[in-house]
Amino acid sequence: MMTTDFSKTICILLLGVIMTTYAYAQHGKYVGGDISLLLQYEKHNSPYLDENNQPIEDLIHWFIDKCDWNTFRVRLFVNPDSINDPSVCQDLDYVKQLGKRIKDAGAFFMLDYHYSDTWVDAGKIQAPRVWEKCTIDQKADSIADYTRRTLQELIAYGATPDMVQVGNEIMYGFMGVRVHPYHDDKDDWNGFLKILKAGCDAVREVIPSAQIIIHTDRLANQQYNKFYYGKLLENGVDFDVIGLSYYPFWHGFLSDLKTGLDGIKRDFPQLKVQIVETGYYFQYWPTSGVNYNTSNIWPATPLGQYNCMKDLVGFLKDFDQVEGLCYWNPEDAGNGDDTNWSTTPKGTVSSYWTNRGLWNPTTSKTGHRPITCPDGMVHYVFREFLTNTESKVENTTITTTIVKKVIQDNHLYLISSTGKIYDAQGQLVK
Repeated sequence: MMTTDFSKTICILLLGVIMTTYAYAQHGKYVGGDISLLLQYEKHNSPYLDENNQPIEDLIHWFIDKCDWNTFRVRLFVNPDSINDPSVCQDLDYVKQLGKRIKDAGAFFMLDYHYSDTWVDAGKIQAPRVWEKCTIDQKADSIADYTRRTLQELIAYGATPDMVQVGNEIMYGFMGVRVHPYHDDKDDWNGFLKILKAGCDAVREVIPSAQIIIHTDRLANQQYNKFYYGKLLENGVDFDVIGLSYYPFWHGFLSDLKTGLDGIKRDFPQLKVQIVETGYYFQYWPTSGVNYNTSNIWPATPLGQYNCMKDLVGFLKDFDQVEGLCYWNPEDAGNGDDTNWSTTPKGTVSSYWTNRGLWNPTTSKTGHRPITCPDGMVHYVFREFLTNTESKVENTTITTTIVKKVIQDNHLYLISSTGKIYDAQGQLVK
């Protein structure tokens, strides 16, 4: 598949000279991960190693200092149902501790309100037990009071969020109120909008400078996005960023991502976009639970995981509207307690293994080894999202004219005026 021709002068980065993440963050670029389980892994003495098998003393500082990550996301449940799933443990006290560490390290803190006692995503819209039987008005009052109170407590603790997600993947509703990104007579859009506006307004009241994110998960469907976000804007919902989930095996190929981002750029040019969740398999391809078979492009191997994220980073750099990229659960190291490998609900850290983290679930005598491949590590490739299209190497800028951009086998290639072919990171292919 070939995109329309274009002429653009880019710089090919030959040697790694990268500015600090803080400088790039000032220009609105955020890169990092959702590390909501980190405290649990630390609690159960699950040490992390770097690529040289050296212990990592503090994973947040390592991501910042070694990988140039500058943003970390943490989920918050109302009354976490950890009995059925130990990874659902993020109550306010937990988030205070982790949020303060993020802020003390000099990074940006993204708070992800679930407004539930357990997972809400992609159609799961259950309200927390304490609000289940409330009316719409009561739910709106409750979400406003809860949002104000939790933000005020976070601020007082030294964990002020820089970005706030009001709900998690809420295209089909939340707080027990169902909507669809298309006309459905059974939907309660009035109730949904009232509750959502109450949450957003509370964020703006307590932290006026925070970026408010509305997070959805149907990125490739232009009509869904236009209908849904159009409804929010038409009805005065106060938000700044369209947050998207992009897992290739659930949401499609890079061409599908392009379709979605092109539609958002056309319909909502005034809004910024962040990919607030992404990830890819590295050990085996699931036999069920996937919507797209992308394994022929990116096999479920360390190299496949690396190439998938590398291609994604290179692809996104062509979309100025996209200001953020966040890997979900990079700290995943399996059960987390090497003396108890139960994967039942009584598992120590998690009752399941995602097969998408950035560390090996099995451990050496000293800790969990990172997922590596001959070409590198996903941990490091994410920093390329922060780089500008022009970079200087020893005060010399090397440029070439790109005349075509080609997506072939869902890999992005750049063809220069001299016929040379470069990959998405500017490395010469042919």
